[in-house]
Amino acid sequence: MALELYLDLFSQPCRSVYIFAKKNNIPFDFKQISLLEGEQYGEDFGKINMMRKAPAIRDGDFTLAESIAILIYMVEKFHTPDHWYPSDLQKRARVNEYLSWQHTGVRTHGSKIFWLKLLIPKALETEVPKEKMDSALEDLDGSLKLIEEKFLQDRPFIAGEQISLADLVAIVEIMQPVGAGVDVFAGRPKLSAWRDRVKVEIGKELFEEAHERILGAPEMVKSLDASKLQVFKPRILKLFL
Repeated sequence: MALELYLDLFSQPCRSVYIFAKKNNIPFDFKQISLLEGEQYGEDFGKINMMRKAPAIRDGDFTLAESIAILIYMVEKFHTPDHWYPSDLQKRARVNEYLSWQHTGVRTHGSKIFWLKLLIPKALETEVPKEKMDSALEDLDGSLKLIEEKFLQDRPFIAGEQISLADLVAIVEIMQPVGAGVDVFAGRPKLSAWRDRVKVEIGKELFEEAHERILGAPEMVKSLDASKLQVFKPRILKLFL
């Protein structure tokens, strides 16, 4: 029985799981779930992940949530090439260091930009104060500087000479604000060069396929049924504004 992957490619963690599975020829059934339409709150999905988040997987009778846990599970089950999650103690520590930091270190800021710049004003028709946007951009800028100066330094990739889970998780997060129209690579030659190397290692076609929906988000929002988001509006505004 093939692995079942429950994914929404608008989600950064979902993209990392999707890219990793496709790149490593892991057989899976793609179970599309729309987070914006609240499908994660359906009864059937609750049996897969009671935390109501994507990604999630089902492998026979075994279910698992949280993208990092899922990525490591696939590494170990399918014996993927060592560079993804190196057996070398210090290289693996570098990967783990980034994976431990990124949840609040960069994902929070990239996601916030996506909501403030695109979804809140366009889908929820709520004005975002300039100071909120400026503060969010400043926080994101600080995170991107840390990725360049702390996690990359002068290395081609975060753990050294080869791509790893750290780079994969990093690139999908950094692409999230790009989907809202923010060119995070402008004026950052080191980050841009790293992105290009990551894209080559993933494969241009797969990279673009995985990011097609998020890069098309400005057009998607124009036809989005905003009524489906209204039930979440108070929570969203409280979280981001």
